[in-house]
Amino acid sequence: MTERIDLHQSAARIGIGGPVGSGKTALVERLIPAFHDADYEVAVVTNDLVTREDAERLKRGGLIDPARVMAVETGACPHTAIREDPTLNIQSVEELCLLYPGLAAVLLESGGDNLASTFSLELVDYWMFVIDVAGGDDIPRKKGPGVIKSDLLVINKVDLAPHVGVDLDRMRADAEDVRGGRPVIMTNCLKGEGVGEVLEQLRRDVLFH
Repeated sequence: MTERIDLHQSAARIGIGGPVGSGKTALVERLIPAFHDADYEVAVVTNDLVTREDAERLKRGGLIDPARVMAVETGACPHTAIREDPTLNIQSVEELCLLYPGLAAVLLESGGDNLASTFSLELVDYWMFVIDVAGGDDIPRKKGPGVIKSDLLVINKVDLAPHVGVDLDRMRADAEDVRGGRPVIMTNCLKGEGVGEVLEQLRRDVLFH
């Protein structure tokens, strides 16, 4: 029989959700070395509909031991495997924690979904939602559950703002308004800008607990 562990006494489980193309995998790729530099051991679980593309990208990237990356093929709507029935993801986290008892965190990357995507609290201790500037500065005003309910909202691809007619100050102000004071961080994951701030937020909110 497979040994089960108390996840609440093990690695912090950090969810990363958001629409397709918002930069979830790019954020994971930036967080992995940031965790390493801060002496935190980390592992990753990715979710895709019918492929393991994101997991394979991370394994090939040389940023992390490939054995520390697991893939879940959801075979249905992406939010099903992180909210309605997170069993496969929970099993993957348990397996990683058994294999690597020194883990500080497991990053769980959702498959690309819409603004209504949320994580089950049976699966994660803390979750981020990633949106991108190219989607328009009206995204915060649409008040999707992912934007409002996440522990941390990441607004990515800030470098694109002048090219897509987005007012960054307004987008941030709208995001802070609808989130009622919960943190909002602006990033350019392609260049690593803002990722240190994301890590510091995680350290304050979840890693030190």
